[in-house]
Amino acid sequence: MLVTDELAISRLEHVPTWFGIGGGADRFAAVRNAEQLRRAMEIDPALRVLGDGANLLVDDDGVAELVVKLEGELSEWAIDPGKATVRVGAGANLPKLINETVRQGLAGLETLGGIPASVGGALVMNAGGKFGEIEQYVVRVQALTREGAEIVLERKDIAFAYRRSGLKDLVLTSCELQLAPDDAGAVRKRLKEVMSYKKSSQPMAEKSAGCTYKNPTLEHDIMDLYDANGRAGRRVPAGLLIDRAGLKGLAVNAVSVSDVHANFFVTKPGATAHDVIQLMNEVERRVQDRYGVQLEREVVVWSRHEHPQRNGKNG
Repeated sequence: MLVTDELAISRLEHVPTWFGIGGGADRFAAVRNAEQLRRAMEIDPALRVLGDGANLLVDDDGVAELVVKLEGELSEWAIDPGKATVRVGAGANLPKLINETVRQGLAGLETLGGIPASVGGALVMNAGGKFGEIEQYVVRVQALTREGAEIVLERKDIAFAYRRSGLKDLVLTSCELQLAPDDAGAVRKRLKEVMSYKKSSQPMAEKSAGCTYKNPTLEHDIMDLYDANGRAGRRVPAGLLIDRAGLKGLAVNAVSVSDVHANFFVTKPGATAHDVIQLMNEVERRVQDRYGVQLEREVVVWSRHEHPQRNGKNG
């Protein structure tokens, strides 16, 4: 283990992800405050931030960049019930924060129930779904540039869009959220309804990274999807395209397209990251051949090698 200015750097044999497979990190450090994070960025400006590992796949031979996990001060939160505001570190666990805001009768984040993510990861990808997106509650975001400079971005200056934020080149440290006072029982009921919907429509008990692809906006009409608004200019579920292409159950070794929801790839014992990448490539090829639609990955792949699609630094 290398200790540099109170920053302990060690090798991580396996980066923890929801897939439960994949490689490790040559260098790993848990950082507990902004100064440690800044020191880590001095060591490796291209460092990768490990969130909850929910939409992340690490290639089998791992990554060379320094991987950091935000802990301590960078994962704490402070809630002001009177003002219905939350100040929260980017390393905080989103589901736990949701549960606490629900307990205190603050409405908003319950719409994100069932999304496994760190707060920072949720901000970078503008996490959300059928019931809402995190951008709806953001007041401002605090971050470090890759050069270590502190910046504060107000909501109006953040380029939030569907599964995008424009924040991926920064290292987020915290954010402020505005919620709304409500009856705790009513908020809890809405959270249960969101969770019930997801449990009935997604393979939540299996190992997956959540949705594999972003829902594309069609550039041309697709007759197969007319019953699902398959007209040019409409955003359609990626899972619907994969399903209609007959790809539910398609497998590469121990990785398969879920029979419950076609936008989820699930892994069984013996699966490898290479299997997942092969399956993604094959699904993308077949959907492109069938519908002329290029699927864009929501799952981020960390690798020593280049892959066909852009991969962010946050997982």
